[in-house]
Amino acid sequence: MIRISEAAQSHFQKLLADQPDGTCIRVFVVNPGMANAECGVSYCPPDSVEPDDERLPFNGFDAVVDSGSAPFLEDAAIDFEEQEMGSQLTLKAPNAKARKVADDAPLIERVEYVIQAEINPQLASHGGQVMIAEITDDGVAILQFGGGCNGCSMIDVTLKNGIEKELLERFPEEVTGVRDITDHEHGEHSYY
Repeated sequence: MIRISEAAQSHFQKLLADQPDGTCIRVFVVNPGMANAECGVSYCPPDSVEPDDERLPFNGFDAVVDSGSAPFLEDAAIDFEEQEMGSQLTLKAPNAKARKVADDAPLIERVEYVIQAEINPQLASHGGQVMIAEITDDGVAILQFGGGCNGCSMIDVTLKNGIEKELLERFPEEVTGVRDITDHEHGEHSYY
């Protein structure tokens, strides 16, 4: 579920040496599956381990993950780097914003996962997001934009050169194109 590099394991061992015996590292996701999901790491005293927590043994310590966060920490990685300007602990969790789906899941679920995990984080930097409304029988993904994308003059470029290109590469035998059903006319509904 979670990979912790040797450097990060060593870092955690040093930190835990100053904590009471049996203290673990808790890895968690706040707002899992949401666009504003945040990952974190904290100390977890022995009396804070819940019966449904998943315990992951590492070199000299255990990491615990609550059942609500576990599906969203699939393929997560923790690393520790020492640099000239200081050290940095990084936690990368590609599935924090959307629960990973199986390769044989229905097409709409697989497309939704790509949108939530990869496309929406890019759009969020501009205050926007996109949702999938449906996939037609002939493989066209019908999309609805919101936030900063609503009323944006660059929406056609984003749709065709970004989202459509990505979905056609990911699902070459299943997705044939994309279509936007958002009302982009300027008005009270527009973001800007």
